[in-house]
Amino acid sequence: MRDGIKKALALAFLLTCAVVYFGGAVSNDTRGQAQAQAEAQGRAQAENALSKWRPARDYSGLRYVGGETCAGCHTQEAAIQPATPMGRASERAADCEILKTHTRLTFRNGAYTYQITRENGRSVYTVGDGINSISEPILYCFGQGGAGQTYIFQHDGSFYESRVSYFGALQNLDITIDHPRTPPASLEDALGRRMSQEGARGCFGCHTTGGAGGGGSRLETERLSAGVSCEACHGPGERHVAAVRAKDFKNLQIYNPSELDGFDLSQEFCGSCHQSFDTVMSLDGQGGTSNIRFQPYRIFNSRAHLINDRRLSCVACHDPHKQLERDAAFYDSKCLACHLSSAKEVKTRLRSASACPVSTKQCTTCHMPKVELPSMHYKFTDHWIRIVKAGEPVPK
Repeated sequence: MRDGIKKALALAFLLTCAVVYFGGAVSNDTRGQAQAQAEAQGRAQAENALSKWRPARDYSGLRYVGGETCAGCHTQEAAIQPATPMGRASERAADCEILKTHTRLTFRNGAYTYQITRENGRSVYTVGDGINSISEPILYCFGQGGAGQTYIFQHDGSFYESRVSYFGALQNLDITIDHPRTPPASLEDALGRRMSQEGARGCFGCHTTGGAGGGGSRLETERLSAGVSCEACHGPGERHVAAVRAKDFKNLQIYNPSELDGFDLSQEFCGSCHQSFDTVMSLDGQGGTSNIRFQPYRIFNSRAHLINDRRLSCVACHDPHKQLERDAAFYDSKCLACHLSSAKEVKTRLRSASACPVSTKQCTTCHMPKVELPSMHYKFTDHWIRIVKAGEPVPK
């Protein structure tokens, strides 16, 4: 990563020097015209880039048609995608399996007690300080619970992210990641993190489908469907359905991420929710150890990612329409698509990366180790692909 950034900065510096040096040979008017043209071209390119569909960034105002409509043609994807981790990125509280099977969850933080209880299909989040308490019905469950599940509720007209979450390893509650573990200062503070309108649109835009669009600032909960379904990645289907019905197959009016190159796919597309390199670099301390969860950021640091090869992009290993493969052996063929099997094998244009001197099996167990994030009580696969040396700290 560092070498790639240095090269990019060096190139930018050389180009700047060239402009300054050769600029002395032309008039100020010519330079002004050239600068104006360059700025106009830059704006046009930016507008063209922004016109591409991106998850969680829908400002089109088009109508979402729903997964059932998509299933009319895309039967195979529709049959399995809803059960994937993305498809279960959120659930309405009434449908939440964890809250159905854990009818009473409790936690204490100093003088404050937390309780989630379920009765008649309704789950209620209660926080008390020993004297007073606040109770609100849970509206949405974010996360499927393999690692953790956080709860969304409303209080005094605002959405809140619960201060405590359910963690699968504990089968109970603990402090939500990135929330302070010190006892809160007040009962209101103990509830959790109040979401701004922009923050709520961002959270719902990545965990649900259809509620964060429309062009306004208001989160349109009446339009959204739980989980990340077809239109969350491919865009609102209104024009697509109309094109199909009109048999206009040359202009299907739907976004296809497969047209993106490897870099844009991982950083701009998947990274818009899973956190890109740019996003993480803007966080305090790069998000600290928590950035182990942010796969696009981690893979950006991998040596070959910057060469923009789709074989080192998110979809090279993960089909978003299918269940996540957890067997390390499944990924061996992905590694060997670029790497040689042995030092004796002849390099080709497609397979020119050196052979591993240790093994050609279970590659990810060494080069993409699982790293425990204590605050999540879970081990995450580190997507910073590298030669890991025993005892060295996990890079940030």
